[in-house]
Amino acid sequence: MRMMVTLPILALLSTIGSAAPAPVRPELAYQLTEGQNLNAFVRNGPVAAHLLLRNGTDPRILVAFPAGNSGVGLWFDRTARATWRLDQPPQPLSRGALHGIGVTASIDAPRLVPRQAVLSSVRFLRDYQAVGTFPAEVGVKPTIAGDTMTWRRTRLDGAPGYDLSLRVVEGRIAGGAIVAGANRRIRVEITALTGETPLTPLPIAQLLNANAAADPAARNALAFLSYREKFLAGSWRFDTYFGRDTLMSVRLLMPALRPVAIESGLNAVIARLSPGGEVAHEEGIGEFAVVANRKAGRAGDAAEFDYGMVDDDYMLGPVAADYLLGPGRARAAAYLAEPVHSESQPGKRETVGAALVRNLRFVLSQARPFAERPATATLIAIKPGRMTGEWRDSDEGLGRGIYPYDVNAALVPAAIGAADRLLRAGLLDAYLSPADRATFQRAGAMARTWREKAPPLFRVEIESGKASEQIRRYAASLGVPAQPGLAALGREPLVFHALSLRKSDGAPVPIVNSDEGFALLFDTPTPADLDTYIGGIMRPFPAGLMTDIGLLVANPAFADTAAQSRFTPAAYHGAVVWSWQQALLAAGIERQLARRDLPPATRTRLIAAQAALWRAIGAARAVQSSELWSWAYRDGRYRIVPFGAGKADVDESNAAQLWSTVYLAVRPPKAR
Repeated sequence: MRMMVTLPILALLSTIGSAAPAPVRPELAYQLTEGQNLNAFVRNGPVAAHLLLRNGTDPRILVAFPAGNSGVGLWFDRTARATWRLDQPPQPLSRGALHGIGVTASIDAPRLVPRQAVLSSVRFLRDYQAVGTFPAEVGVKPTIAGDTMTWRRTRLDGAPGYDLSLRVVEGRIAGGAIVAGANRRIRVEITALTGETPLTPLPIAQLLNANAAADPAARNALAFLSYREKFLAGSWRFDTYFGRDTLMSVRLLMPALRPVAIESGLNAVIARLSPGGEVAHEEGIGEFAVVANRKAGRAGDAAEFDYGMVDDDYMLGPVAADYLLGPGRARAAAYLAEPVHSESQPGKRETVGAALVRNLRFVLSQARPFAERPATATLIAIKPGRMTGEWRDSDEGLGRGIYPYDVNAALVPAAIGAADRLLRAGLLDAYLSPADRATFQRAGAMARTWREKAPPLFRVEIESGKASEQIRRYAASLGVPAQPGLAALGREPLVFHALSLRKSDGAPVPIVNSDEGFALLFDTPTPADLDTYIGGIMRPFPAGLMTDIGLLVANPAFADTAAQSRFTPAAYHGAVVWSWQQALLAAGIERQLARRDLPPATRTRLIAAQAALWRAIGAARAVQSSELWSWAYRDGRYRIVPFGAGKADVDESNAAQLWSTVYLAVRPPKAR
């Protein structure tokens, strides 16, 4: 489970060894424990740092810095189960060009044997944590002097680098290991520093408006992840820009964000567009960029941008249009005329409007083949040679299909529709060439074709008796009850949209999924479709996706056993709960209920689905700001299990996740 403690900022902290930081009132300081991870966050001036102390049999110390997406980590050999205690919270610390923290912590282990330290890009720390590898050239060995172990190195290009030191306060260093003292505890003073360039924080006062929920956990997480240069996707593992995360977070948070925050998020995406208009998925900066450039025969630390995803390309238009035609309407023309400095093409300057047109031009060119000849082969596929291409970006996340439902049935038509909306509003007039105008004038018809022809290609229909048998078998394999799902099934065929379509024959991958939320947030499905598809995913698991502790993002009950083995509660995009996907569906249902063309029966079903969803969201409030969580079925109910706490879990979740803060704007419904 997760616990949060906001630090008393008036507490006077004693001197931490040689670091000797003067007591300060940090702009932001809070702690939380999630699963086996004790997390402490601090931000003050040029310092922003996330300390993670790992409990259990594989202890580690890790500090991640938003500056340059950098970090320092120390992994220890396996030991008997041990628990860290934070004796003195992190204090901001600066030493010349290096910025970081000093902190004192203790652990009830008889002996700690350092196995490996990694001081570099968080992406290299992430790789070491996941698969045990990192580039040899960033390796560093410790120096031991008296009671202190130090790992220190400059960046590969000679720029200021990274520093991690442990001074043993209780216990001693013997034979390269730290041995407990007479009280059977080890106590260390930790100093962690980075030389990467600090970011410029967006204070809460500039982030949120009066509509934002008074949720301290979400506000803390959002504050730590928000900067003028960009929003960070999540900490510790993704302390940098991700296009999809930024766009979905900005859209869902939009009712609670101030214009400067919305525009900062949009500008971060626009500044990283490819020359052809594609949205960058992730950036490689700091020492990661140095290593990548060296491999390519280049010098320097110019950022590397990954354009391998396809879903984010179709998110920028709808999110920008919702802002420009909504809360940003009064300053839309002025904002579009503002210059933006390109991160992906250094030295290039263009207006926001010209860059947005560049993206929409790409969208329309990619969508044209299906609009002219609707068929599986003309849908938008993930890029050749990849197994990932949208938010389910683990290798098995799409069930080995190549045509994702969310991209084709929801995001592409929404992006085409955004081009049409902005054109009709006259906001693009100053940025369109004559050829562009002719293309954009066809957007309305293209969007209608996509909306009518793409979703049916993903339709899965299973006869009720067969579906019941599949549910029973799958439930037995997991040790969960089948009856709640069976009771909600009825005698009609089970109908849902497939997760994706396969390349070989265009056949649907029959996995029930949560991606209907995209269609609800960005489109206007027919009442019949709302009844069928929302009803399908809202059925109790294992017929649908609903559990006591949240809406699962995938249910493989109707797939073969091989697929079921890849979509377990230990899989990153398997039968687990993602916080932002619940918020997406909640925001989508609220948007649909604002319609005036729904029959009473459909409205009644949507209101019932909304109530059930918010009950589940409320049941998991303690982990709401986390990236995702898993579950166990015990004592007749589903119970939350932090993702990454189990031995079978493929990774661990982020304690602060950008798109899990969206409940600051996505709020429970008022009485109707």
